[in-house]
Amino acid sequence: MAVCGRVVPLQAFGLVMWAAVLLCWDLAAAGQFGPLSQFQLGGDYVIAGLFPIHNTGMSDKSVPELDDCQNGIFNKHGYHLMQAMRFAIEEINNGSGGENLLPGVTLGYQIYDICSEPASILATLDVLVQQHEYNREPESPSTSRTRAIAVIGPDSSSYAFTSAATLGYYLIPEISYEATNEMLSNKQLYPAFFRTIPSDRNQVRAMVQLLVRFKWTWIALLGSDNDYGQQGVQSLSELASEYGICIAYKGIIQTYTDSRREEMLQMVRSIVDTRVNTIVVFSSKRIASGFFPLVVGQNVTGKVWIGSEDWSISTRVSSLPGIERIGTVLGISTKTATLPGFEGFEALTVEKTRRPVANESEDERRRALGCLQGSDAFGTLTPGEVPLKEFDVQSSFNVYKAVYALAHALRSLLDCDSLACSRVEALPWRLLEKLRQVNFSVGSEPVYFNEHGDPPAGYDIMAWDWAGGNLSLRLVGMYSPDPENLDIDASLINWNTGRESVVPESVCSPECPEGYRRLQTGAHACCFDCQACPPSTFLNRSGYTFCQPCKQREWSLPESEHCVNRTVVYLPWEDSLAVALLVSLVLTLLLTLATALLFLLHLNTPVVKSAGGKTCLLMLASLAGATCSSFCHFGVPSGLGCALKQPLFTFGFTVCLSCMAVRSFQIVCIFKMASKLPRAYEVWARKRGPQAVILSSSVVALFVSLLHVLLARPVPTEVYNIYPDTIILECSGMESVSSILQLVYIAMLSFLCFAFSYMGKDLPANYNEAKCITFSLLIYLISWLTFFTVYIISRGKYLIVVNVMAILASVLGILGGYFMPKVYIIVLKPQMNTTAHFQNCIQMYTTKKSEN
Repeated sequence: MAVCGRVVPLQAFGLVMWAAVLLCWDLAAAGQFGPLSQFQLGGDYVIAGLFPIHNTGMSDKSVPELDDCQNGIFNKHGYHLMQAMRFAIEEINNGSGGENLLPGVTLGYQIYDICSEPASILATLDVLVQQHEYNREPESPSTSRTRAIAVIGPDSSSYAFTSAATLGYYLIPEISYEATNEMLSNKQLYPAFFRTIPSDRNQVRAMVQLLVRFKWTWIALLGSDNDYGQQGVQSLSELASEYGICIAYKGIIQTYTDSRREEMLQMVRSIVDTRVNTIVVFSSKRIASGFFPLVVGQNVTGKVWIGSEDWSISTRVSSLPGIERIGTVLGISTKTATLPGFEGFEALTVEKTRRPVANESEDERRRALGCLQGSDAFGTLTPGEVPLKEFDVQSSFNVYKAVYALAHALRSLLDCDSLACSRVEALPWRLLEKLRQVNFSVGSEPVYFNEHGDPPAGYDIMAWDWAGGNLSLRLVGMYSPDPENLDIDASLINWNTGRESVVPESVCSPECPEGYRRLQTGAHACCFDCQACPPSTFLNRSGYTFCQPCKQREWSLPESEHCVNRTVVYLPWEDSLAVALLVSLVLTLLLTLATALLFLLHLNTPVVKSAGGKTCLLMLASLAGATCSSFCHFGVPSGLGCALKQPLFTFGFTVCLSCMAVRSFQIVCIFKMASKLPRAYEVWARKRGPQAVILSSSVVALFVSLLHVLLARPVPTEVYNIYPDTIILECSGMESVSSILQLVYIAMLSFLCFAFSYMGKDLPANYNEAKCITFSLLIYLISWLTFFTVYIISRGKYLIVVNVMAILASVLGILGGYFMPKVYIIVLKPQMNTTAHFQNCIQMYTTKKSEN
């Protein structure tokens, strides 16, 4: 037990408590506090009831003072609660409830008017005094009162904290019918406390689910200045953040006094300034009834008010002048209940007090009312003056269930059967054990308590409906805590906000459309700007503050709600361009083979010998190999295709260029250098110099190609970073050092070939290859410049097409520029393919040169 920050042993707390009990009892006995239990009925076992039959104003005195409850304002709601307890006990005693719970045993009651907190404390202490007297002289005939074995009440969480802690210390069962604070579920602090109304924990969750259902994320939260309101505000604040609900304004409503009027008016103005359309008010009806007149006075209209169960269906609030103008009220309410016969019981009770039956004694008349202390306890009542409202029935039903719960626990304790009960002493702590185990039904309503002493009950969602000018409460939904579910029909709600068929909005910023992320602009997460998600990201759920990246194989446009698969790009075999290229390749390959066959058949003719003889066959074979490399560009890249594609073309074309360069150099030497350096040329020719140069050049090309395969082996690769919507299937290694070396080597051979050919531009016509080779190399240069230009600015299927076309152009350029003139002579001008013709051309070249 903690007092003022210090831990007080339970024994010390017990001594202090007993001292307070004895002091209060002595004061009461001296008449300083007035009568304690005002309404009593004798019985074998007595239950104490704490009900607010009157209300007294709040005292401004610094010292708490107990006012006479009879001087307070009559509380119709408390009156119905008290009568519900009497009604239940009478049913049990008479066996008229359909079940003979306690045969041969009668229940009595002691009803206390807890018109104020001091009155509630005093009533609790009076129950403890009874325990003290009974324990001191249990069989003494002088004992004037029977002790209460259990307590029903009080109606307020603020009052219940004191009574639950005090009675719990002595393990006296207490069942409240309206105290909802979730802290009262703590069995370590309040071991004997139970209730027949759900905990505020469930009420808070119901409110949050209601806010989520209508997407009200920008709210004001108000709570009454007591334990009930403050705990509700704290719990709702913590839970709201989990659901993305922002609290624009949070305040505590104090009890209205003239001195606090300006402060409370400023609270109303602050709520209006926040521009919220939904206000949650977690307040008791006493404090709410002092707050809402200020709301009406400030002309606050068109709002949605979500009310806690204590005030949302209370006539004390709904009967305030002008309250219908504040907007729509959605209230959390305990489950709708029926109490057959209760209204008739009340009417009969009031009638008996004012219309005595013939031959009925005054004591009998008072007993019918249950008031042994005076028949003026209610002032002047007439039948129908205290009409039973719907919310009174619900609260009265909670009292009714509490009485029956105690009766079932007592039945178990007394080991009752259908005929009789054993007469044993009903010790409160033994009754407490049986109360934890009760499980029965009242009509269709199950009654039992969980490990926290709470009932298995949900809530109804009630809406105020002012259609026709009169208030009616309409059931629009239900909340179930286990499993958690909110079922609400919005079409049943008459939105009293100016647009009856439109659900009001209460947001700081409108929801971002899908594909836009939230960019927070203030302290609250609900206040934000909307920013479009960039390409390759998406956001398909509103509320996210970041855009989700697409998977690697997916992409999206800006402002996208989802990603789509990227397009996989390669050159399929069945593509129309691929088919055209394949036909061209096959024709080129056939043309090359046909040329090789023609040269082979005419190998000893002057034209073939002047072109290089057997070297031409090597050149044509290398061109065929270069042409075959193009087939590696089609279809999905494979490991073998990537490994062969560039090296096969590079090696084949290098061999061809080497042969052309050597042949050009050889002709230049014969006509221009052999006479000047006869011995050098003879050695070069005799030692097979041309073949050695071709072999050396080919070996270098082969070495560079092998180096490329070994150091930067091309493998099939999926390229994602070129285009956001495309996956390019290609071979890696295009930009490696070894790949660049191959290109440089081919370029060098091309330059040498061109240079040697240019040197022989004035040779005899049959040996003048300059124009043909220049034309071939020009086509080769243009085609590959085109390829590299496309490679820089574009990638994909069309780059592959350009690559194949560059290979075709290179091969066809050499075939057309170097070999086709020879083929023309062999096939169409055979007269020019004679030794005499060639000697005549050489003689004419020599004569002309000598003349110059």
